[in-house]
Amino acid sequence: MNDSVTGLSHLDQQRWSCQDGCPGLLLKDCDNFIHLQMGQGLWRVARNQQLQQQYSEQCFLQRDRERGRRAGPPLAETLQQRRTPQCQVPGTDISHLLRVRKGKEEQGFIDLEMLPPELSITILSYLNATDLCLASCVWQDLGNDEYLWQGLCKSTWGHCSIYNRRLPSGFSYRKLYMELDEGSLTFNANPQEGISYFMSRGILVDHPKEIAKFIFYTRMLNWKMLRIYLDERRDVLDELVTLHNFSNQFLPNALRDFFRHIHAPEERGEYLETLITKFSHRFCACNPALVQDVGLSPDAVYVLCYSLILLSIDLTSPHVKNKMSKREFIRNTRRAAQNISEDFVGHLYDNIYLIGHVAA
Repeated sequence: MNDSVTGLSHLDQQRWSCQDGCPGLLLKDCDNFIHLQMGQGLWRVARNQQLQQQYSEQCFLQRDRERGRRAGPPLAETLQQRRTPQCQVPGTDISHLLRVRKGKEEQGFIDLEMLPPELSITILSYLNATDLCLASCVWQDLGNDEYLWQGLCKSTWGHCSIYNRRLPSGFSYRKLYMELDEGSLTFNANPQEGISYFMSRGILVDHPKEIAKFIFYTRMLNWKMLRIYLDERRDVLDELVTLHNFSNQFLPNALRDFFRHIHAPEERGEYLETLITKFSHRFCACNPALVQDVGLSPDAVYVLCYSLILLSIDLTSPHVKNKMSKREFIRNTRRAAQNISEDFVGHLYDNIYLIGHVAA
């Protein structure tokens, strides 16, 4: 199989084969596929150039109006000079290049190797890992550029211990991406084996804070497996909670943000109580002024969180016919949290009614 294909993860490699297991069938159509993907990236770059030029001209005209008419060349002449610089690098005006090719009725895609390297890299930066592997079949040097693979690694896995270490000679971000992808797939099948895989490759350090940062800045981990792992590793859960910053956030919005990273269990139990307890302490620690002004405490936030979860179920479940009214919610909540004002509790109800479930 082609070297570029073997660099893909085992799931992506399946996309290369037909039902008979012949990779050549899809490779024969690789050129058309790459042309489509590159064309989309090229037009984005061309459009960005046009927008930048228009914005520059608008700023120039606005500054000229503010300064008033002064002695000097006419405005149209000055603007024309700005549009046609004398020292323009050949091939950098992508819009002009595309118009020339269209006027000559040239077929096919522009060869990226004929463009300036920085422009070719910009076009390829719009691709994901799978498409970039396909692009390396056509443009091997460009498709294997370390800058592109470094960006893919850090945009998908925002924190890894290996990022902060001195990299050895011959280090490859493309190989690192494949290992991160393989480790994530392993984690989604077995969390403990996934973390062990990362540590064995030197990607992660065996420390709760490092593991928590990796989880916090990664979106490829299965939330069900993540919930199982955090239930077993409470030390990692503690570090993960401290990474959240709830300063100046309204309580329901902060709770949504919390459950977006640490998914709530489907049933009430000890794990849910642990999550809400940790959230309550963290929310109060991030909002000392609110604690003082409204009279919140970790215990009061704990009660309000459960009230918000129950209200979310009541208002969003199709099985509940008689929805809880705002007056009923205020009355029931203030029985358990008497120090909280009616206005504050009423705003909580409005938030759930307008935005929706806190743990959806």
